[in-house]
Amino acid sequence: MNLSRREQLTGRVFLIALIVVTLLPFVSMLSAALQPRGTVPSGLEWPSDPQWGNFADAFTAANMGALLRSSLLIVAGVVPVSVLIATMAGFGLGQLRVPGGRLVFGLFLLGLTLPFEAVVTPLYYQMQDLGLLNTRWAIILPLIGLYMPFAVFWMRAHFTNVPVELSEAARVDGSSTWQLFWRVQVPLARPAIASLTILMFLWTWNQFLLAIVLVDDSTKRTMAGALGAFQGQWGTDLVLLCAGSLLILTPTLIVFLIFQRQFIKALIQGSVKG
Repeated sequence: MNLSRREQLTGRVFLIALIVVTLLPFVSMLSAALQPRGTVPSGLEWPSDPQWGNFADAFTAANMGALLRSSLLIVAGVVPVSVLIATMAGFGLGQLRVPGGRLVFGLFLLGLTLPFEAVVTPLYYQMQDLGLLNTRWAIILPLIGLYMPFAVFWMRAHFTNVPVELSEAARVDGSSTWQLFWRVQVPLARPAIASLTILMFLWTWNQFLLAIVLVDDSTKRTMAGALGAFQGQWGTDLVLLCAGSLLILTPTLIVFLIFQRQFIKALIQGSVKG
């Protein structure tokens, strides 16, 4: 596609504006986090003497070491299980054409319309009956179920677009359904699986609502959920609060920057198939 110079210029202006709007809040938080303790940050003013030690103080004050360990445990409990179940379900609904598959898929689509806020109260009493309140399982188990509709929809979209001839050729070669899944379909689904894993990681790491409702101990929450307790304790110290918020944000930013190629590859792959 050949674009005129005017169209190229317009696209660049919109892109620069989008970058500025996206980065402006983070720059503001960074400038605020580098101000001297006890001061009130004022806009985007960069401090003459940046206090980088505020990040160390926030790490200690928020007990970031324990929060990091708790978040990793929750992510390890949610992401692999969710991705595995969603991949198997997506393969069954997209390739095997199981009886009643359309009905099951319709139920999953219905689940996409269910907001987290609508199920918090029932989940609270359910976790209470199971004796799981104030444990990491109270976050892990509901998240697996709540993420499943989107995860199955994502993986089914991939498997639906895989040519049926590949499965038929594998059947002719004597492959069982299990071998067809692991040796043929899963390798082809790596971009979709990788992108789904990234999304699951980001959503789980940044989970806030369930963490503060179902878990009272801040050291057993996700890092984003622990921000509520940190804000309650240090809400009057805006400098320390901004520093802590940036520390909580950093792992998700690093993960996305590392795996952005796989994520974009999966999105482009899904847009050109079929």
